[in-house]
Amino acid sequence: MASVATGRGSTAVALVAIILVSVLSPVLSVPLNATAGGRLSEDFHAVSCPQLEAIVQAEVFSALQGDITLAAGLIRIFFHDCFPQGCDASILLQGPTTEQAMGPNLTLQQQALILIEQIRQKVHAACGPVVSCADILALATRDAVVASGGESYGVRLGIFDSLVPASLQDVNNLPSPTTGQVPVLLNAFATRGFLHPAELVALSGAHSIGRAHCNSFIDRAQRQEDPFSSFLLAACAVNPAHVQILDVRTPDQLDNQYYVDLLAGQGVFTSDMALVRDFRTAPFVQLFANNQGAFLDSFSQVMANLMSFRPLGNFGEIRQFSCFRTNSGFITEAAADEGRAAAA
Repeated sequence: MASVATGRGSTAVALVAIILVSVLSPVLSVPLNATAGGRLSEDFHAVSCPQLEAIVQAEVFSALQGDITLAAGLIRIFFHDCFPQGCDASILLQGPTTEQAMGPNLTLQQQALILIEQIRQKVHAACGPVVSCADILALATRDAVVASGGESYGVRLGIFDSLVPASLQDVNNLPSPTTGQVPVLLNAFATRGFLHPAELVALSGAHSIGRAHCNSFIDRAQRQEDPFSSFLLAACAVNPAHVQILDVRTPDQLDNQYYVDLLAGQGVFTSDMALVRDFRTAPFVQLFANNQGAFLDSFSQVMANLMSFRPLGNFGEIRQFSCFRTNSGFITEAAADEGRAAAA
């Protein structure tokens, strides 16, 4: 569906922009802890590592030329990092008690995780251990968005890497693809500062380049509520390891076709189809399906402000040896212990 080029379409874009700015402005005003104890800023590493963004961009673009699915992998890792306790690279820690061992994270793309560590090695070789894995993950995700057709956005840098994995309770607060009640999704987003339905619908647009395993949508497939659910059930019956693209029209392009899919009854997840059926979210599905500019503008704003959710801990470190482990090799059990561990 083509973008709306009329005055009505322009008004719609402006309306979404006003909604997002008015909702997110209070979040943006909250001071955030940076590695030097100040505010996060886009130019935090301008002196300590002036080539940082060029290195990250080159590595991401090169990797995506070989495997475009890494873009969706990076975006998912970033969201799963930020949503439980802030964008602090806690998702990258590996071990039996870390977030990667918890249910919602068992299918994170391994090659995307490895890419972050490879970029850290390049950055630290060029600048020394002055850039956190959290900053690298945020930049790499932004570059993946751009490489997939999305709009660029500012990334505020200067955050420590967490010593603490998020708790199972916080990780389980990640929105589930099997959730069919929009109020549940809205409440989950509200706890992270996203207070308007437009933000939920915009961020769901990441599914435009996503893929999913059968166990994440088998509930929808088994309901046999429309022809597409029958297709999904048949695909998983033939191959239980089937990986389903989430946007059947343009699977490798970040665009508004995901919303066109939803209106055609071709959303893969139960949570996708819920957006079409609820009066709070349906108008924004329709808007984004009709106007790609409105979607891309909104998506970049929401991605930028996902970083504004404040990490629970006030202390941390810059991981010098690997993004997958703390410098000491130990994993702190609770956020309250993080400051003591950092000061040790």
